Amino acid sequence: MTAATAQTSSLTRSAGGWRSAKNTIAGVLITASFGVAVIPLVWLIWTVVSKGYQVIEKSEWWTNSQRGITFREGGGGAYHAILGTTEQVLLCTVISVPIALLVGIYLVEYGGGRVAKLTSFMVDILTGIPSIVAALFIYAVFVTTLGGERSGVYVSLALVMLMVPVIVRTTEEMLKLVPNELREASYALGVPKWKTIVKIVIPTAFSGIVTGVMLGIARVAGETAPLLILVGYSKNINGNLFNGFQGSLPGMMYDQVSQLGNKRYHFATDRMWGTALTLIIIVMSLNLLARLVARRSKVTH
Repeated sequence: MTAATAQTSSLTRSAGGWRSAKNTIAGVLITASFGVAVIPLVWLIWTVVSKGYQVIEKSEWWTNSQRGITFREGGGGAYHAILGTTEQVLLCTVISVPIALLVGIYLVEYGGGRVAKLTSFMVDILTGIPSIVAALFIYAVFVTTLGGERSGVYVSLALVMLMVPVIVRTTEEMLKLVPNELREASYALGVPKWKTIVKIVIPTAFSGIVTGVMLGIARVAGETAPLLILVGYSKNINGNLFNGFQGSLPGMMYDQVSQLGNKRYHFATDRMWGTALTLIIIVMSLNLLARLVARRSKVTH
């Protein structure tokens, strides 16, 4: 072996060792960052579960309301709040999902001009607005200007403004991940563009789109500002979105937390943690259900 060859081999080993060291350092840093991020999440979940499970394990929690229950006594349930939150979020989802999907499809498959740039810019603005601003806008338009009464339907309209940009951005990213070869193969067979989108593009990105919808639901399910401004909290069962005050899980938490500092009213504290755990269970259950649907609907190619 010549001196030049030996020197080259030594340099190669040195460079390889340095790359291996950098790879190890990067792996350690990523793992440490993941651990730091997981610690508060695990702590939060453990706190909510440990403080709230004793309340929700009672059957009356899922079947009764808080009607006639004061802060000084235990009992009652969260059925009125579960019903109100479910209706408000469901109506919001029914309105938001078609709009957001169509906007996302337009931006990826048809956009490119000034209209697309303006639409993308408006979505960015909606992404950053606080929930209280959305609530004030709906209040100004439908209550102050049009003379409507505060009710759950206006909460849903405010939540639409918060859910749409989340789903739009997720839909955009998922559609961009669909290989162009699939589109081109479909076009080569003479399939129209709209049918290619419906039959090929959307099914391929379906699991990611469903994830985006679930992120949108999780984004709006715990919002409090629209509830405080657009509908009052009620301890009674009210399933009418268009009339009267209505219970909700965030509203119930806010109602119970008003007595958080008073040790004599520990029942309110227990119900607060139970309500928080109930909201987490509902969102998690919807997430698992959506993942199951997405897995069964996955397109193989």
